[in-house]
Amino acid sequence: MAHTLSVSFEGSGGDQLDARLEMPGGPPRAYALFAHCFTCSKDYFAASRISRRLADRGFAVLRFDFTGLGESEGAFSETSFSSNVADIEKAAEFLKREYEAPALLVGHSLGGAAAIVAAGRIASVKAVATLAAPADASHVIQSMGVDTDAIERDGQAEAKLGGRTFTVKRQFLDDIADQNVEAAARSLDRPLLIAHSPVDAVVGIDNASRLFLEARHPKSFVSLDHADHLIGDRRDAAYIADVIAAWAARYVAEERDDRVPEPAGEGGVVVAETGQGRYENHVVIGDHVMLADEPEHVGGHDSGPSPYQYLQAALGACTSMTMRMYAERKDWPLERVTVTLHHEKGHAEDGEATIDGEARKVDIIERSIRVEGDLDDGQRARLMEIADKCPVHRTLNDPVVIRTRPV
Repeated sequence: MAHTLSVSFEGSGGDQLDARLEMPGGPPRAYALFAHCFTCSKDYFAASRISRRLADRGFAVLRFDFTGLGESEGAFSETSFSSNVADIEKAAEFLKREYEAPALLVGHSLGGAAAIVAAGRIASVKAVATLAAPADASHVIQSMGVDTDAIERDGQAEAKLGGRTFTVKRQFLDDIADQNVEAAARSLDRPLLIAHSPVDAVVGIDNASRLFLEARHPKSFVSLDHADHLIGDRRDAAYIADVIAAWAARYVAEERDDRVPEPAGEGGVVVAETGQGRYENHVVIGDHVMLADEPEHVGGHDSGPSPYQYLQAALGACTSMTMRMYAERKDWPLERVTVTLHHEKGHAEDGEATIDGEARKVDIIERSIRVEGDLDDGQRARLMEIADKCPVHRTLNDPVVIRTRPV
């Protein structure tokens, strides 16, 4: 099962930077770095949601607070775009030293621009993905309402961003004005995925066009449709994380047995080991590909349901479907069926499952069924009877013959 580790490392200015490492349930396919947006933190919605979703897809992702932000040490007023880039380099060094060098950089907004620049300085990076990244880094400052005139006049100014007040100094403006993100994209020489919303009101879609035109192939563009700049909708975050995972696997994932076997034909099931962990398997049923695994306490990585959980799922689904079919034939007002199941080994009741008169342990599946709808007592009772007539229930109660042959 994917999990989160709290870690820290020394940033470019010598301050301790707070970070979270999202680890997948099994061995990581690759390590990645997530660079957050301007004045955000590692814990804002898009950073945490996308990082965790990537971990669910097998990537280990380090998200961290830049110097002076979130829970990291240091003063934001003393930072710059260049220090952000240097912080990314320090994060990469930390991963290389303690875990594995990052192969993927993901950056959001100004963090995306920093990722493009940083990628050219980190040898292990094989691909870069940006979200709502500006082609002109200074544009982000202007679009967020920072009083650049006051900074030029007084050397610094207070800016309220995301409900917090920050001091922005002239050094930040001078440094960011010197950055040429388009030139960095042109010389990147690595696969680049650019994701941007056409309705982004902070960093316009033209920025994505400029970056895309400058970048070399292989390069890809993904429209985030109706997403806002901060990617605050759960569905948008999940979507782009899935896209990044699928795209990055082509370039950065460690070699693994991802050869999903061909389906076995109509009604057939194929199960094949993935090569990850001791027990992880692909389960292929027609166009559907799933994972099966064992829990961590028995040596698995809990990357998918266990075989007995799949068995319970089959019984539960069949129970619900059978009750639904019957209610529809009878035109009964059944609104919803919920089946809850638990499996255990135990002694059967009432003398069942005895051998030579001696009670033996058997598999017991406890099944609880809740039906919702304007049904009378007779209808509810009949539906419970129908539950016992579902085909999987009958199969489990009847003798089953399993023929095994080598191929």
